[in-house]
Amino acid sequence: MAQFFVLSLDDAGAEPAVVGAKGAALARLAAAGLPVPSGFHVTTGAYREFVDRNGLREPILSAAARVDPDLPISAEAAARRIAGLFARHEPPTEVAGPVRWAYAGLGDRDHLVAVRSSAVGGEVPDAAFADGRLTVLGVRGESAVLTAIRRCWASLWSARAIEYRARAGLDHGEAVIGVVVQTLVPADAAGVMSTAAPAAGEPAEGEASGEAGGRLERGRILLNAVWGLGVPVASGRVAPDTVIVEKGTGRIAGRRIADKALMTILSGGPGGGTHEEPVPERWRTEPVLGPDQAARLARLGERIEALFERPMDVDWALYGGDPYILQARPLVPAAGAGAGTAAGAAATEVWNDSLGGDHLWSCGGLGEAVQDVMTPCTWSLVQTFVRSSSVISALRDHPAYGNIGGRLYTNLSVADALTATLGRADPESRIGLLEQVFGRLPPGVEVPPARVSRVAVAGRLLPAEARARRRARAARKRLPDFLESSPGRCEALLGRIREETDPVRLAGLWRGALLPFFTEACHLLEAAGRERAAAWTAVRRHLRPLVDDADADAMLTGLAKPGGAPPAGLGPVTGLAHLVRGDLDEAAYLRQWGHRGPHEFEISAPRPAEDPAWLQEQVSATLALSGRDLDRAPGHRHEREGRQGHRHGGDGGAPDAVEIAPDALELMRRQREASRAAWRRFRASHPQKVAVTRRRVGRWAQAAHDRDAAWSEVMRAYRVLRAFVLRAGELTGRGADLFFLTADEILDVLEGDGRPLEEVPVRRRTYDRYRALAPYPVLIRGRFDPDGWAARRGHRTDFYDAAEPLAPLPPVPADAALSGRPGAAGVAEGTVRVLEAPERGAELRPGEVLVTGAADVGWTLLFPRAAAVVTDVGAHFSHGAFVARELGVPAVLGCGNATTRLRTGDRVRVDGARGTVEILSGAPAGTREPQLTREG
Repeated sequence: MAQFFVLSLDDAGAEPAVVGAKGAALARLAAAGLPVPSGFHVTTGAYREFVDRNGLREPILSAAARVDPDLPISAEAAARRIAGLFARHEPPTEVAGPVRWAYAGLGDRDHLVAVRSSAVGGEVPDAAFADGRLTVLGVRGESAVLTAIRRCWASLWSARAIEYRARAGLDHGEAVIGVVVQTLVPADAAGVMSTAAPAAGEPAEGEASGEAGGRLERGRILLNAVWGLGVPVASGRVAPDTVIVEKGTGRIAGRRIADKALMTILSGGPGGGTHEEPVPERWRTEPVLGPDQAARLARLGERIEALFERPMDVDWALYGGDPYILQARPLVPAAGAGAGTAAGAAATEVWNDSLGGDHLWSCGGLGEAVQDVMTPCTWSLVQTFVRSSSVISALRDHPAYGNIGGRLYTNLSVADALTATLGRADPESRIGLLEQVFGRLPPGVEVPPARVSRVAVAGRLLPAEARARRRARAARKRLPDFLESSPGRCEALLGRIREETDPVRLAGLWRGALLPFFTEACHLLEAAGRERAAAWTAVRRHLRPLVDDADADAMLTGLAKPGGAPPAGLGPVTGLAHLVRGDLDEAAYLRQWGHRGPHEFEISAPRPAEDPAWLQEQVSATLALSGRDLDRAPGHRHEREGRQGHRHGGDGGAPDAVEIAPDALELMRRQREASRAAWRRFRASHPQKVAVTRRRVGRWAQAAHDRDAAWSEVMRAYRVLRAFVLRAGELTGRGADLFFLTADEILDVLEGDGRPLEEVPVRRRTYDRYRALAPYPVLIRGRFDPDGWAARRGHRTDFYDAAEPLAPLPPVPADAALSGRPGAAGVAEGTVRVLEAPERGAELRPGEVLVTGAADVGWTLLFPRAAAVVTDVGAHFSHGAFVARELGVPAVLGCGNATTRLRTGDRVRVDGARGTVEILSGAPAGTREPQLTREG
């Protein structure tokens, strides 16, 4: 069986159907005697064996079948779901054994390799691009190689790959992929060679070459070159040197020497991987390639072109003066590709409210709940939500919230001006208030003042505040009745939407019933939120001089309403525990909590109630990781009030006592015990304060329950609004196109005005363009260009300042502690697991430290498995902090750079009361996640 699953690199049987297009090309190069690094193929048969042996075929195809190719977020959700399936299962012995033998044949047990995906059909440019062509660099050790292979297999089901096959009418069931494992060349220099160069005239020394595009000239070779590994060329992060060489003679016909600021090199630690560092000053403007090196590479290019009998793009590297060929693929004419790209870039909109002036923007606060790039429909509903639930929107000329590259940000300059107008004259107290809501401001970051007079602010704000207070008083009286009636009202509205067959009447239903109901829910949330904030501030101020942070957190948690009902924010996680225990069936869970889940603010995203497979996956992941897989979970220590809940061996090895991961109900029981113990200590030390403290805590508990319940009903209303858009798409025959219109534009279309639909193509392209970028910095000051920032990766992700857009990260020792806002008290040690989406939650092992961008309801389902939680974005008022406190899970929120400073496999100590994360050690060999790149 081994011969079907692993082949030597130059095997004669390495055909595209067996090893993929990339692997087949490398086999031809190696067999022809070209300098290709040693390696081996993992065949498409190995992929099939993995899928079939683990029973993954049906769930993969089921997830892919639900994707609407015109709705990108559906493909993203499916891709994340499938990635979780791949992460959760190990390759069978019949595959893992031959891989281990082949890897051992390359060198020692820590031999450094690159693991590359090789899609069947990848020789077709569009298919190759759609399949993502994933490469994992800097892999050491058998375990890490097998993990990287699984990631490459999962890349067959990237969002782009699923969308491409759906649009092209290809059968998902026929999709297979090979993998190539090769010795990683520790390159001194690297780049890409095209064996036909643009015929744009021969540039003079130092001039740019080939920018004009046009036809390709077969008599010249184009070389791009950078220092170190070739990652910056593939990603576009660094402008490379450009050299044109004549075929036959090897003469340099022209070149341009770029200022190469960054280089990618291998990391020196045992965990492997790569990292970026500045190019030494003396090398930045030095030519990477001398004439002899360029001529030698060009001769190899001529051999490769002759071998394949067509122009080729070739990835190359230099090490110790010797050239290596890393891969080769048919050349796509640059003129066609460039023209298409230019046209696509021109036909997009600019969604960027940061262009309006010198303001400080934060994606904390409400942005923690709206984490995705927003479709235009979602953005219009978010604006309605903000106008109905916050007086901060009163200053229309100075937007309190903004859309920056499709993502939601809060204008802290305006928020600061409003708090100053309301009586907070002291800048330090205002900063403290902002940090409670939006997270920590890095040292030296100031809030630039909003350019508006206090008279103007007061003229608009004070009347709006007075109206909001009157509305809040009335809303608090209506809140109990609303919370009781809301589920039934939503079901009735859903029924009316489903039954409506006339587009005009559907528009009337929006105006007469749906929008008023949504606005009412938002007003009630505003009232409940005001009450909670006031109660929290009062009780924390009361407790601060009396008890420490751990006891304060404990005394403010475990406060169920009469009948034992937990706060609604805990409903999805406690409901899942009841479901797993058998106390609740799936239908009952979905009735009660089917409107809550990942991406709940994005109107185009399906709700769990629409996707029963989502709930089944949550149950399966909880069962799989609660016991059977725990033998492999790293040991961790979790301390609370001086007690040790979980223990690990003193040598840092395997745990000497393993505890099955508790579910949410067990964690809440422990937290109630901790709360009772804290109250006993308080009664003993401050007996005269007990009565007044219980009254204050009671007000806080009632306010917290009311606010969480109101938020849940707003999300239930969101489900109704989504049903409206879906029905409007059915009645107009435009389907998912309507997610790219505002709510008002949808009403126009329903009433017969088709002009808004003309905007859909450009908005789709704009949405796709922004969602292809990495999440932007937590804090942004001044004018921000998302595309330009993404092209300059390696700079700060916690803060961007338009005055210093190229400012590098300040030097930080590798083991320096991270700091953020205290989220939930407690101390925990554990191994880091960095996750970028909740759909990859199955990768989180019990006892690991969850590190992510922000923690909304989609993430809190994972909290019971986590030793601790660390986020880039967040503060004391956030949903993640609330759930962490109720479950007794230590949390540090709003670090700004946790997902870039920490990597999976690092070992850390999290102190939730102090708001610090101490790095104890880097990942051991074979466990630290290597760098992933998207080639091409």
